Amino acid sequence: MSKLKTILVNICRLLVSLTLIFSGFVKAIDPLGTQYKIQDYLAALSMGSIIPDWLTLSTSVLLAALEFSLGLFLLFAIHRRVVSRLILLLMIVMTVITLWVWIANPVKDCGCFGDAIVLTNGQTFLKNIILLAAAVIICMWPLRMVRFISKTNQWIVVYYTVLFIIITSIYCLYNLPLFDFRPYKEGSDLRKAAMGVEPLLETTFILEKDGERREFTLDNYPDSTWTFIDNKTKTVKPGIEPILHDFFIEEIDSIADISTGKKTVEYNDITEDILYNEGYTFLLISPYLEHADDSNFGDIDQIYEYCQDNDYDFYCLTASGGKGIQRWRELTGAEYPFCRCDGTTLKTIIRSNPGLLLLHDGKVVRKWSHNFLPDATNMKDKLENLEIGQSPSNSVPRKVVRILLWFVLPLFVLTFADRLWAWTKWVRRKKKDTEERQDKKEEEKTT
Repeated sequence: MSKLKTILVNICRLLVSLTLIFSGFVKAIDPLGTQYKIQDYLAALSMGSIIPDWLTLSTSVLLAALEFSLGLFLLFAIHRRVVSRLILLLMIVMTVITLWVWIANPVKDCGCFGDAIVLTNGQTFLKNIILLAAAVIICMWPLRMVRFISKTNQWIVVYYTVLFIIITSIYCLYNLPLFDFRPYKEGSDLRKAAMGVEPLLETTFILEKDGERREFTLDNYPDSTWTFIDNKTKTVKPGIEPILHDFFIEEIDSIADISTGKKTVEYNDITEDILYNEGYTFLLISPYLEHADDSNFGDIDQIYEYCQDNDYDFYCLTASGGKGIQRWRELTGAEYPFCRCDGTTLKTIIRSNPGLLLLHDGKVVRKWSHNFLPDATNMKDKLENLEIGQSPSNSVPRKVVRILLWFVLPLFVLTFADRLWAWTKWVRRKKKDTEERQDKKEEEKTT
């Protein structure tokens, strides 16, 4: 019975720890996405205008760090009693929240796994019930968890883990998420994503002749001597809904006076013009220009001038109204055309305000944060001949390798060294005990 308890506790420990590590990591690499989800919850509680953005962003970073760190501490069985109780408390809170989300349905997706895995509210609640039950078992017998690292070296894992996950969040906040799980990631074909796939249907016709009824398809439809009775249609292959929801681009008529912010502003739908443009198109993305960082507007203007010199399209996509656009123009001297787009869609396209997107034949070639814009002074040739005009090769495998080298490998080496040290210590103690027993036996013989 004791052995079964140990096995059960360690199975639950792996289940909960790996889930928390994954959940915390996907939140940490996309802190803005987690912030948007927190703001959705606050809006559902009519508290969106009360809580400042800096607080929701800080909560996003800290929540990711908490989940990731607790998951790793549980995996390594560090501070077993304290960590198991904290995880139980966390799971109780999360289960209560997801129960409310399941019943009230204030948001479509809880955001527990970011954009990596999207669960329904019912699936999320069921997942948390399972994790809560596992957390209870762990909390009942925490000392049955097998340590992966000795108690004297646990502090190294604690500090290294917390430092790693917070630095990761800050880097992804300053640049872009390390891994992009959204439909606008580099390499995505927006034309296919906007169209979707029609379902494949098969129609069967029921015909009658001389009292005999048979079923036919279009391929073997008989002659006119058969009498039509009925038909039925079945789905052979289900269709795929368009991935891009609420994706539209409407250019603001340059003749209209947008500074008034009135409804008299005219818009021209150029969505298909951009998606089906045969060539390169730069899209400057700013969900709301009122909150956009204007520190690098000079680099943006230089890229726009490069586009003019080389006949590339350049548009600024925003959900801001006329006053916001006019303010940005006065602040930065922007001369590029502005287009209207859904604010949530723009937040989904790129986690930067502003951010830059490069399309080629409807495909996303590259994305840049406003902190890492391409240097226009080095763009001396056509994009076809430049590195930035080509999709980055093997970007995902390289990122995985970096994480393995910077985090997983050091922990593995530390664990291996710690276990080796513990084993040699056990061997020395065993050898010492053996020698003491032999000395004792010799003393007994002499007496």
